[in-house]
Amino acid sequence: MKRPRVLSALGVLVVSLLVATGAVALTSQHHLVRSPTPRWVKHVQRYRGGISDGVRATLGTRAAGVKTNASGSTLTTQKNPQVSVATTNVQANTDTEPALPQNETAVAYSVDDPATAVAASNDYIDGGLWIGTTHDGGATWENQFISSQFAATRDWCNGGDPSVVYSAKDHTFYASMLCFFRAHPESGVEVIQSTDGGDHWTGARFASTVVSNVAAKGPTIDDSVFYDKELLAVDNNATSSHYGRLYVTYIKFHLLGNGFSDYCPAQIAYTDDVDANDDGILSDTMWTRRAIVPDAPGANGLGESANQWATPVIDSSGGVNVAYAIEDCNTAIDRGLRFKRSTTGGSTWPNSPTVIDKAGQFADNPDPSDHLPNKNARIPISLSMGWNPASTTLALAYQNNVNAATSGADITVQTSSDNGTTWSDIQYVSVEADGTTPAPNDQFFPSIQADPGSAGWHVMFYDNRNDPDNTLIETFLAETSGAVWTNTDISTASWNPNLSFFSSGSFFGDYIQLAEAPGYEYPIWADGRNTPGPPKGQTDILTGPN
Repeated sequence: MKRPRVLSALGVLVVSLLVATGAVALTSQHHLVRSPTPRWVKHVQRYRGGISDGVRATLGTRAAGVKTNASGSTLTTQKNPQVSVATTNVQANTDTEPALPQNETAVAYSVDDPATAVAASNDYIDGGLWIGTTHDGGATWENQFISSQFAATRDWCNGGDPSVVYSAKDHTFYASMLCFFRAHPESGVEVIQSTDGGDHWTGARFASTVVSNVAAKGPTIDDSVFYDKELLAVDNNATSSHYGRLYVTYIKFHLLGNGFSDYCPAQIAYTDDVDANDDGILSDTMWTRRAIVPDAPGANGLGESANQWATPVIDSSGGVNVAYAIEDCNTAIDRGLRFKRSTTGGSTWPNSPTVIDKAGQFADNPDPSDHLPNKNARIPISLSMGWNPASTTLALAYQNNVNAATSGADITVQTSSDNGTTWSDIQYVSVEADGTTPAPNDQFFPSIQADPGSAGWHVMFYDNRNDPDNTLIETFLAETSGAVWTNTDISTASWNPNLSFFSSGSFFGDYIQLAEAPGYEYPIWADGRNTPGPPKGQTDILTGPN
């Protein structure tokens, strides 16, 4: 395994102090305008939901005097008696001294070499991304810490909400992240690439800006717009007319002066050539942007223009499928689940969405801040959608509170075999040994992927079932080839989410992710088993090696 990048103590200290104070790495002369309190900050301070928790968490981070320590290692302590003695967990991330968290995991594998995969997460050393690369099926990981830089001003910004895909056409990994500031109004979405299997990545100043609130010509910033929760998809179907097209979905929050969001619709951008002249500089990439859901001024943050979790999946014919939640722009209340499919490579979208959820089969967490019992963390619905080419079926997994009084929050899935026109009744994924009875206590943060070469599905999720107090978290993997699901505990230790993130004892991300490759499985999750507890609790990135 290659040695991970080592950050000097002085370098990390400087960056960490900048993160702690909300300052920027370059002088203010590069900035177009200063704003005492950006509108997105007012939103987070005054409204309990809407903008994602990963962005919210940056207001509470404090990281100073840290340095990197060892590379990822196999964990052999704190054995969980619920799992097989043969089960092993690997810590993929590099630790810091003192330890700082990583969370919100994304992962993708190389279709050219399935033993190679790239994982990413939020990182609180410098406010950017942690990226881990494996070339041996997840047994060992090389670590990098990648900062984000706002192209229009060259200032270092907070990153977040990572997403990763692999392009078969380009033989390239792509990763995306947000870019925003706590003391300035500029914000946007960025994409970087690795053309050598995840070993090297685009430099911060050369990232591609997918969308931002800074005008392309002239020093105009629209502080009323904030971009959130971006997710990547790529068309890897060689027979598709849009083969190789890279897609990014995101939520566009429209904010009033007091931080209230009037509407927050799902949007998409796409490009057919990320690095047109192959010079490694992505700042000249051309993106086409479209509204999946149109703007709705005056909607008061409610209704069909109030969206979150726009989740893109490309099917075998190149159709662009997007599922999303109807979620109030200013609370975390989800009113329903919607779906749209573009047959024109994302350039046009149906006027009306398909309603996925069915009467009596879906209920959101009634808490407007998304808290579940006995856990201080905000735990959102976390949509995850997959496409199974063997069965030509879409599947959408999500946290469902329809049986909250009896089995807590469950993981349910709905499927569609007609390109999203109709959807099945729910199936319970988080189940007891009989394969159909909902498991006790809470389950959340699902990630669904098709079983390669078969009609089956795999779903990873967090689970409280083994703790009578409904607090301690373990990671489970569910599998099915029909209506009956089998659940397996894949974590060798449980952990307390109330000790996991700095002094708040709460934030451990909004999602985790699974990737299924031919011959390899990559479950990647944030895990707090090694947290020292308050005042600077932390989470690491764990996986189960193949």
